[in-house]
Amino acid sequence: MKIIYSPRYEIDLGLHVFPTRKYRLVRDALVARGLVREADLVEPQPASWDDLALVHTTDYLERLRTGSMAREEVAQLELPWSAEMVEGFRVMVGGTIEAAETACGGRRNASPASAFNVVCHIGGGLHHAFPNHGEGFCPFNDVAVAVRVLQRDAGIERVAIVDLDVHHGNGTAFIFESDPRVFTFSMHQQHNYPMWKPRGSLDVGLADGTHDDAYLAKLRETLPSVFAHQPQAIFCLAGADPYDDDQLGGLRMTKEGLRERDRIVIETVRNAGVPLVVVLAGGYARHVEDTVAIHVGTVEEAAGQARGAASALQK
Repeated sequence: MKIIYSPRYEIDLGLHVFPTRKYRLVRDALVARGLVREADLVEPQPASWDDLALVHTTDYLERLRTGSMAREEVAQLELPWSAEMVEGFRVMVGGTIEAAETACGGRRNASPASAFNVVCHIGGGLHHAFPNHGEGFCPFNDVAVAVRVLQRDAGIERVAIVDLDVHHGNGTAFIFESDPRVFTFSMHQQHNYPMWKPRGSLDVGLADGTHDDAYLAKLRETLPSVFAHQPQAIFCLAGADPYDDDQLGGLRMTKEGLRERDRIVIETVRNAGVPLVVVLAGGYARHVEDTVAIHVGTVEEAAGQARGAASALQK
């Protein structure tokens, strides 16, 4: 299984709740535990400005590129502007594009029974970015850009996005609101950021304090709706922030519960024979080691399902 990662994701944001070092720590933990070989790691190129313009307006991209954003825009983004920040996130968008193209490579004429392809991106999940502005630590919407690239270049029309971050994927829902080819599913804490939640294809707002059993039951109940759309590719935002000790979340999921969440999604996608792109999305635990452990568990679940699919093909 290929893993997409770049050291450029570790961006100096000063004193900030967003621990960009988590990406390096996840990568190091995967290698140290023998879950990933160095040969499996792919470093992406930055997304081109033309690819970014498939989703974002020219004016916004120019302001972001040149640092000419208004003070209110920077406040809404909640990130300090720097050339390093812009380029780091541009590489991260490139990482999600790389993951999507790798997962869907050669699948223009593939049947639904084809082998399971899963690619994990140690990064991505920037679901709060809108076409004309960034929000909530998200200057670009990497998944939306990758979807548009697949639709343009890979013969992929119908896509589903399974967003399991603790926060509603407001930018993603807005971007695809009028596109019936893209099914957006967000399961999130209802009374949390963002205040305005544009309607997606399927939104499940959970009560504060929702624990493992209720969360997983709701996931099992609603996930079949994603496959009724008959997607040709699926993106999963496997946020670590539904965790009980997350600073920006109010759900009460355990590490074991989050791992079961990932197992349910990945196994279901595997059984459907659809290419899967996993991005990490949010994670702001009081102890960064907890966030890292959750993300590592996500990748480990994906790797296990990929091995199972490969073994089944050899029989």
